[in-house]
Amino acid sequence: MTALDAPLLPLSTTTEEQARRAEVAVLPIGSFEQHGAFLPLATDTVVAVAITRAISDAYPVLHLPPITISCSHEHAAWAGTVSISATTLSAVVRDVADSLHRSGVGTLVLVNGHGGNYVLSNVVQEAGPAGRRMALFPSLEAWAKARSAAGIVTSADSDMHAGELETSLLLHAHPTLVGRGYATSDHLADDREHLLTLGMAAYTESGVVGRPSLASAEKGRDVLASLVASFGEMLSVLG
Repeated sequence: MTALDAPLLPLSTTTEEQARRAEVAVLPIGSFEQHGAFLPLATDTVVAVAITRAISDAYPVLHLPPITISCSHEHAAWAGTVSISATTLSAVVRDVADSLHRSGVGTLVLVNGHGGNYVLSNVVQEAGPAGRRMALFPSLEAWAKARSAAGIVTSADSDMHAGELETSLLLHAHPTLVGRGYATSDHLADDREHLLTLGMAAYTESGVVGRPSLASAEKGRDVLASLVASFGEMLSVLG
């Protein structure tokens, strides 16, 4: 199966998972929020699943189905955006971790595709003392390595939303989901000091903050390859 026709949901059977005997589960967490006029509302979920699928192709992990709605309150000004509270998201993740623990899977890695899911850092932070082993991926360092490896030109701060990175990932993994107009939709807004208070609409009319015109499928491919390597390094830390 190629990346182009890969489903968003994992399709393994219980027999296959019994044979795999995975000790690590990987949970993609996306969002359902605006991504300009040329990327779908489910972009962050598609990205998180693409990363998780690449990881599960390389390592013996349990690939879980995605959480598709998360904390997108800063995007509420645009039609179609749907959010849940940080309390609800953290409760769902903790419930998943508890269920996995009961079934014998001791480690849960959260593959986060949405920068606004700040609460996930706290969930992971609290997991260890509570007897649950968790990690959050990709780290800022892993993203930085991936950007460098792929030749992403725009800085992470400038390329915040629906920009060079996200558009490249979709051009590689699911090119049919990228609509027309991305090559003429660049918008930079580096001064976003009051983003959480005012929301994205205070800084962009289109919903884009970044330079999607620089995106390419090749960059998306190289980003994924770098993230897969970084995940291997993290596995060695998890033991």
